[in-house]
Amino acid sequence: MASSNKQEDFSVNTIIGPGTTVSGNVESGGFTRVDGNVLGNVKAAGRVVIGERARMKGGVNSSTSVTVGGVVFGDVLAKERIVVLATGLVMGDIITRCIQADEGCLIHGHVRVCKTDEAWNRALSEHQDVTRLRESLGSSAERSFSGSS
Repeated sequence: MASSNKQEDFSVNTIIGPGTTVSGNVESGGFTRVDGNVLGNVKAAGRVVIGERARMKGGVNSSTSVTVGGVVFGDVLAKERIVVLATGLVMGDIITRCIQADEGCLIHGHVRVCKTDEAWNRALSEHQDVTRLRESLGSSAERSFSGSS
């Protein structure tokens, strides 16, 4: 019996259910589904699904694909594909190799579709640089505000 070298694992590793709120970053080794609230970033080695009633204040990063049916206030990165459903709202930048945006969805941010490995790596590097700069400016701005009277 021959076996396929590339099999997609459809088992769910992480579920954040309705009525659940997570404050902090979530890192998952596989498929992740969010149907609750997340105040932090979600990073997954597998597919990520943001359900229709989900609310996120943070970014999503998947090594495969992301489907957004709810609200994401943050950047969404997926190496293979991003789907924003008609019920989806993304308030942030999108970086991927392929995007599907259903009629009725809302995306407020830059969308970068990278067709080559080189373009993907460059976009990812630039995004990380901008993120570090934002974090640096945010922490220095907080220090200057907290030090003033």
